Formats: sequence, C-alpha cells, structure tokens
Amino acid sequence: MAGSSARTTKRPTAPPRKTSRVYRARANPVRRLYAQARRAWDRPLTAYYLILGAALLLTVLGLVMVYSASMITALQMGLSSSYFFRKQFVAAVIGTILLLLAMRMPVKLHRALAYPILAVSVFLMVLVQVPGIGVSINGNQNWISLGGPFMLQPSEFGKLALILWGADLLARKHDKRLLTQWKHMLVPLVPVAFLLLGLIMLGGDMGTAILLTAILFGLLWLAGAPTRLFVGVLSVATAIGIMLIKTSPNRMARLACLGRADAGPDDMCWQGLHGIYALASGGLFGSGLGASVEKWGQLPEAHTDFIFAITGEELGLAGTLSVLALFAALGYAGIRVAGRTEDPFVRYAAGGVTTWITAQAVVNIGAVLGLLPIAGVPLPLFSYGGSALLPTMFAVGLLIAFARDEPAARAALAMRRTTGERGMRWNTMRRRASARTSGER
Repeated sequence: MAGSSARTTKRPTAPPRKTSRVYRARANPVRRLYAQARRAWDRPLTAYYLILGAALLLTVLGLVMVYSASMITALQMGLSSSYFFRKQFVAAVIGTILLLLAMRMPVKLHRALAYPILAVSVFLMVLVQVPGIGVSINGNQNWISLGGPFMLQPSEFGKLALILWGADLLARKHDKRLLTQWKHMLVPLVPVAFLLLGLIMLGGDMGTAILLTAILFGLLWLAGAPTRLFVGVLSVATAIGIMLIKTSPNRMARLACLGRADAGPDDMCWQGLHGIYALASGGLFGSGLGASVEKWGQLPEAHTDFIFAITGEELGLAGTLSVLALFAALGYAGIRVAGRTEDPFVRYAAGGVTTWITAQAVVNIGAVLGLLPIAGVPLPLFSYGGSALLPTMFAVGLLIAFARDEPAARAALAMRRTTGERGMRWNTMRRRASARTSGER
C-alpha cells in the first residue's frame, strides 16, 4: 500500500485543442493585419477608391513636381518661374472636368463616342503631316499649333480612340460569337491600328508607336487571341520596329546608350547619364523639395520625360517608391475592374486603359533607370504636357465609371445613399421636434 501510495500517477494529458483560423489571426499580429488587408481588398468599392485616390494623388504630386522641375527652365527662357506650372494647372482643371464627365456617362454613351473620337483623331493626325499646320519639336512632327503657347499632340488622343473603338468592335463580335475565328479577331482591328501606327511613325514618334502597339496586344490578349496569332502579330510588329530603329541614327544612338557609364561620343548619352545622377544623389529621403541640382541645365527635359529623376533627387527613394506604389494600385484596380465585369465592352476598355497607363509608366521609368532606351514618352498624370494629361484623365474617368458600375459596388452605393437619406430625415425630425418643444416653452 505504501509503495502504491508513493507511486505518482500521471494524469492523462488532454489532446491539444484545434485553434480556429480566426483565433490564430487574432493571436498573430501579422496574420491579423493580413486578414484585415484581405477584407479591405474584397470590399465592393475598393477598386473605385483606389482608382480615384491614386489618380488624384499622382496628379497633385505631379503638379508640385512640375513646378519644382520647370522653374529654372522657365527662368532661363525669360519666362515666369510658374509659367509651366500654370499651364499644367489649367490642363489639370480641364482634365478634371473630362474625368467627371466620363465618370458620369453611361456605358452606352462611351460606346457611342468611340467612332467620332477615332475619326477626329485620324483627321488630326493627317493634318499634322500637312506643311504649315504640323509643327516639329525635337525632330518629331506630331504637333499642331493652337495659337500662342498652346500646342496639341493628336497621337495622344489616338491611344484613347483605339481603346474605345477596339473595345466596342470586339464587344460586338463577342456578342455574335465571332471571336473564335481569327479573321474576325484581326480585321478590322489590326489594319486600323497599323493605320494609326503609320501616321505616328510618319512624324518619327517611336515612343507613342510602342505604346499603341502595347494597347493593340492588350486588346488581342483580352479577346483571347490564340498563341500562334499573338506570336504572328508580335513578330510582324517586332520586324517593323527593328527596321525603323536601324534606319534611324538617333534611335540607334539611344539603343547604344543602354548600360553606358559615360556620356559617350558627342555626349549622346548625356540625358540618361544625368538621370541616373539625379536618382543616385537623392538618397533615402532626397535633398528636399526644390533643391535639385540637375534641373539647373544639367538634365534635359527635367519637367517632362525625366520628371521621375527629379522626383528621386528631391524626394529620394521614399518619393519614387510612393509614385511606383500609386501606379501599382492604379494597375491593380484596373485589372480587378476588367476581371470582375460581365460586360465585354467594359472588360476590353478597362483592360486597354490599364495596359496603356501601366505600359507608359514602365517605358518612362525604365528609361530613367537606364533599363530601357529613351523613348520620349511622359509619365502618365505626372509629367508636364496637357495633350497627354487630358486623354489620360478621361480614361481614368472611364475606369472610375466602370468600377462604380460593378453590381456589388452599385448595391453598396445605393445602400450608402439610402442610409444617408434616412440620417437626413432623422436629423430633420429631431430639429423640428426641438423647435416645437422650444416654442411650447
């Protein structure tokens, strides 16, 4: 008995309880943050707020950087330091009006505008090549003078025209189930796109031609083009691009500047080299807004094609990463809108706009970083230039309209309006009751 009493008996340990996923998320801060972010991404109005917020921040920050990057150039030209900023601000105001109009338009009106915008764009792009009407800037004849300091670049509106017209064309063929045949997928989309490309290349604007080609490939990809067809069109476009590059000494020189650590013969790589200098001297938080050294005549086109370099110099890595994050948010939201809609026109148009803005940002930033040849395209919503800003803001308005038109987003907005109306009625009733009580007193 004593031995048995001294013997300790081990209690059977209970099996470990299975921790639920919710409990694990609450216990782990990282998982809790991930769960909250996941819920935020899945909300109906996430794409709407992302597009609106990213576009607004890019435009406002772009205005600030345009003023900072252009003030020295304006003074050297004998102009007011705010000359380029004031012109960009006027363009931003007009662009905001276009954004609000596009945002409020129904999808049927978007489709109805496709053919008139295409016709006007082609007509203006033909006028560019007429002597006495077209104006050549930096070797590219792609401008029309509107009188005084105002210029118009019709090829910028050609991007929007191709997206709207191509989306409407593919949507009509999608409804008739004709996109299973390669000829209906190519004709007349590819011939019209090549017509626009030919008009652009007559003026020597290789950068805009690259972006128009990217939009064409984006539309074909969204339409479900088979790999062989996609590769075939890509091969033809690549062959034409190589021929155009080899026949132009200027384009060959830009291609030769990739990876060079010096200015090269005749300082042909000066712009790209000083763009790298500007980014490298910015450090983590930059030299301060307005304190750029490269904009004092060292870096050409500091407020247009190379405004990202000035942003890196003055705002540092934090500023450039913020700009990249805003473009990433805009691209993600556009992909989400294109992926969740059931309307084929909305899918093609949203995908085309997202391809346009994302590809143009990649080409511009890649050139500033020295990873791509300098193509002479502005940073969307950010660089100086009203001809580029106006159609881009209209396109952003399209994305916002499409994001608002999602079924879940419509329901959320309707519920919010209903709740707001109930709150207003309740507040009115309370005011009347308080007024009645004070009158009785």
